[in-house]
Amino acid sequence: MDRYAVFGNPINHSKSPVIHRQFAQSLGEQLQYDAILAPLDGFADSWQQFVAAGGKGGNVTVPFKEQAFQLAEQLSDRAIQAGAVNTLYIDNQGKLTGDNTDGVGLVADLLRLGFVLHNSNVLLLGAGGASRGVIGPLLAAGIKKLVLANRTVSKAEAIAANFNDSVLGCGFNNIPDQAYQLVINATSSGLSGARPDINAQHLKHCLLAYDMLYGAEPTPFLHWAKAQGAQQVADGLGMLVSQAAEAFYLWRNKRPDIEPVLTLLQQQLKAL
Repeated sequence: MDRYAVFGNPINHSKSPVIHRQFAQSLGEQLQYDAILAPLDGFADSWQQFVAAGGKGGNVTVPFKEQAFQLAEQLSDRAIQAGAVNTLYIDNQGKLTGDNTDGVGLVADLLRLGFVLHNSNVLLLGAGGASRGVIGPLLAAGIKKLVLANRTVSKAEAIAANFNDSVLGCGFNNIPDQAYQLVINATSSGLSGARPDINAQHLKHCLLAYDMLYGAEPTPFLHWAKAQGAQQVADGLGMLVSQAAEAFYLWRNKRPDIEPVLTLLQQQLKAL
């Protein structure tokens, strides 16, 4: 039986085993999917041991995405653009291939929510790895302008410099005053019960406020965005399932339906 796994540290919180086992069951695919706790300084060794034991592919989460990028023998354009790998697999020539499905996962979820990306203005908050991985796919989906705002301006400007002039980097306190239809929180502020410190005026025209974090309750950013009049709010659970579906497709050449898995995860979160 083909083996797959998610690698991370910590790893107990990962939803990937539930997601991929459900995908496999729904498509009649016979596979084994595990969660592997890799030592902080031993990701490469953990991966090699996994492959030696018959591993065919894996997902990579914090803090190993950059190490996976270095380990891969060949990289997709998406991975190169993101500077990080969240999906690994052995291709038909036996080469270790690295890809990044985060951005296409986000785009797929935004479309699922009914948001029209074409010609829209996007405000993206936070200049970490999560942001870098989604800018390319958002541009490819036809957005008009993306403003990347971050507490440390230089980090936002450095990421923006990798893209064309439709991407602008700035600080939280000097976000251009224009109409943003989509505002995405890619910071981890919600983990500490906070939200990015931006002016409410930037949500005046917001059709969708999206937080990459997810939980049983709306994040502080989503609570705030709703209070500012955002027409629709959504968390990142759909992005998580959608990026996993893309990884499953890369491994098995079958595209799973995400809705049953998304419903299951939502029920599990509410039961906590």
